[in-house]
Amino acid sequence: MSEIKNAWEHKYITTNGVKLHYVTQGTGPLMLMLHGFPEFWYSWRHQIPEFAENFQVVALDLRGYNDSEKPEAQSAYIMDEFIKDVAGVIKGLGHEKCVLVGHDWGGAIAWCFAYAHPEMLEKLIILNLPHPAKFSQGLSTPQQLIRSWYMFLFQLPIMPEFLLQAFDYQSIAQIIQGTAVNKNAFTASDLAAYKNAAAKPGALTAMLNYYRNVFSHFLPNKNWGILNIPTLMIWGEDDTALGKELTYGTDAYVSNLQIQYIPHCGHWVQQEQPQLVNRYMREFTVL
Repeated sequence: MSEIKNAWEHKYITTNGVKLHYVTQGTGPLMLMLHGFPEFWYSWRHQIPEFAENFQVVALDLRGYNDSEKPEAQSAYIMDEFIKDVAGVIKGLGHEKCVLVGHDWGGAIAWCFAYAHPEMLEKLIILNLPHPAKFSQGLSTPQQLIRSWYMFLFQLPIMPEFLLQAFDYQSIAQIIQGTAVNKNAFTASDLAAYKNAAAKPGALTAMLNYYRNVFSHFLPNKNWGILNIPTLMIWGEDDTALGKELTYGTDAYVSNLQIQYIPHCGHWVQQEQPQLVNRYMREFTVL
């Protein structure tokens, strides 16, 4: 692992008025990776060296996370700003287009970016995050409302921060390992890395502000058109937060869609089954 770590570089880029940290490895076309909650660039540790053979791989810390800047205003954490961040990163790194990869919240941003800037994407890869239209539909069902209970808890002030930082941020580790099917996917040092990232000043509130704006700036009803970007969805079937049924009917919104389901795998799909995820991503982007 030390050799792999030494192969990638830590860098910063300022875009949309925010200084963002990223890890990069390789040269060539851009593959930009967006993580989810409560993670950071490290979620892609198994993918960065794999795809550096063919791409300039960039794994971003989203605004508010880890070593990226953390604006204080809750209004800084809305989808329009996330989209501007991504566009600025692509252009700021000297590219016109990229292969965009997103998991969880990163997947939500990737979906919305694809609609806002289809001309900037070669291909789209989404891991365990449904199309926004399907997620909105899902939240009208009792089973998905129960699965999404935490989204409503996170609307509260102060209390979520208190709960997440209690007992040395143990809830951060529990969110990840506790909901994984493959518990062995996360070492003690992996979990410590996630806890340390969440413990950085201002990070918890910034991370939670994504959820505090979700109902007003991500999930309002809108007429989603049909994406013409080649899109791959990879889905761990045993996700405790997002039901597999949320993927059904996605082809009504994406003209060129592939879905790869991974059984006996939870929400953290690229970390729980990295070899299989890498294979599906490589078949989609390289072969």
